[in-house]
Amino acid sequence: MSAGSATVNVASAQYPIDAFHDLAEFRAKAGRWVHDAASRGAELMVFPEYGGMELTSLLPEAMRDDLDSQLHGLQPLREAALSTWQGLAQSHGVTLLAPSMPWQCDDGRFVNRAWLIGPDGTMSYQDKMIMTRFENDQWGVSPGEGLKVFDTPAGRLGVLICYDSEFPLLARRLVEAGAELLLVPSCTDTQAGYHRVQLSSQARAIEQQVAVLHAPTIGEALWSPAVDINIGRAAVYTPCDHGFPADGVLTKANDATPGWQFARLDIARINALRESGQVNNHADWALQSCPPAAAIETVTLG
Repeated sequence: MSAGSATVNVASAQYPIDAFHDLAEFRAKAGRWVHDAASRGAELMVFPEYGGMELTSLLPEAMRDDLDSQLHGLQPLREAALSTWQGLAQSHGVTLLAPSMPWQCDDGRFVNRAWLIGPDGTMSYQDKMIMTRFENDQWGVSPGEGLKVFDTPAGRLGVLICYDSEFPLLARRLVEAGAELLLVPSCTDTQAGYHRVQLSSQARAIEQQVAVLHAPTIGEALWSPAVDINIGRAAVYTPCDHGFPADGVLTKANDATPGWQFARLDIARINALRESGQVNNHADWALQSCPPAAAIETVTLG
């Protein structure tokens, strides 16, 4: 966030799943992406859900092709990946949400974990809270155990990983805890899946009167049984109100070309909408449960 102001330059990645011959190729790609965004002034970068699955391209074919085996095979690579993103955040002086990946916990469970890294290299993570049918029934990836709000130089941030964005109460809890921006990394393999996340992200921006950064995976990785098809458009959404786009779309990719969507967000102006906007969604949230004890009447017509 710019010194002495409440503005922040943000970048949402529209990120392809690539195959590598070795870790050096992965590090080179990561370096190109971060350098590109930083050279254009980005202070906060958001990479997508399951972008870390591209590291499974380094596994033996039999392990890579099996959904269960790849979870275990990925674990020895996770520290190399995390240290790469940490080093890039430090060297470029940016706040960075690294691509999420399956992460094995001490109890043996696998969670979908996204690490948020500050410009000084400090790190913490957010795990996905609510799992899709594929994650639950076919892949064995488990839900996380709590939400976090992150105080960073780019503002106070909350992370809703893909499907989590489709649940208003999760976003509400983050905003009530002080989140000024919501980050939504995603990985969807159908147009319907993409639109569920897109429309939910826009709804959360309207309901909570915050900006939402959506970063998806894109393209085909047919060698991967987990992330073979990837559909999405990177975007930054705002409330639909004074001083912001009427449709709430501050920026959005026009096609599936890999790259960044950049925006400059004035957090103070967004926060001011809660006092002076055309509507009062954030404060009126409580009216949904008023009166709390009232029964719902059933009326029969015809």
